[in-house]
Amino acid sequence: MKLSFYQVDTFTDKLFTGNPACVIPLDNWLDDDLLLKIAKENAVPETAFFVDKGDKIHLRWFTPEIEMDLCGHATLATAHCIKTILRSKKNKLLFTTLSGDLTVTISKRLYTLDFPSRIPIKAELPEIIKRSFNLEPIEVLKSRDYILVYNSESDIRNIKINRQIFDQINLDPGGVVVTSKGNNCDFVSRYFIPQASILEDPVTGSTHCSLIPYWAEKLDKKSMVAFQLSERMGRLECINNGDRVLISGQAKTFSKGKIWTE
Repeated sequence: MKLSFYQVDTFTDKLFTGNPACVIPLDNWLDDDLLLKIAKENAVPETAFFVDKGDKIHLRWFTPEIEMDLCGHATLATAHCIKTILRSKKNKLLFTTLSGDLTVTISKRLYTLDFPSRIPIKAELPEIIKRSFNLEPIEVLKSRDYILVYNSESDIRNIKINRQIFDQINLDPGGVVVTSKGNNCDFVSRYFIPQASILEDPVTGSTHCSLIPYWAEKLDKKSMVAFQLSERMGRLECINNGDRVLISGQAKTFSKGKIWTE
């Protein structure tokens, strides 16, 4: 079987930055085991598979290890492929996913994801996470992920992880976010996933489902700009919108071609 294949850098307007995702359109769903094998072979943080049903687009996301319940950057990549490569005339796309119906609105080069808000609550820091990080946070919260809040952007840049300890943590399907106020933006973050082949996710839309409501309250702002301080970097425009969050970013196509599954 031969499938079309696209790779896109997301939450960026420059190639080789942001978060790479692979996007594969399907006529019908393949076996889950095959989808996971394809994602593993692609070896990027997420591979998105979609089946276009006309009024709705059925969308699923896979890391090289597991299927995810929500992924921002691969949703953005899928919208980018549908709009710029497959030449859809629609400026609003409706996706059916494990996290319910999600929309992406397209305005010029900006893609805006309408995602569920996941308000984090105060939590105790597990000892094993504490021992994994070189710096202690000033505040700890929990939603899908643990969120560790620090004093400064410098702290976030200087975070180091003892992976031997960190990989003993089982947060499936979550991870650990570190965040602080930003120097040249409203807030910054980094995201780490235990037991994953890719330890640090370059730019993570789904973590902002929790970061946006948290920082909106702290900063008393509805609209914010965030940077994810991975080596590849990424920029996210954020709006806190009640029980929803709006996450906007750009994308660049890196490659397109074919893959064979047998």
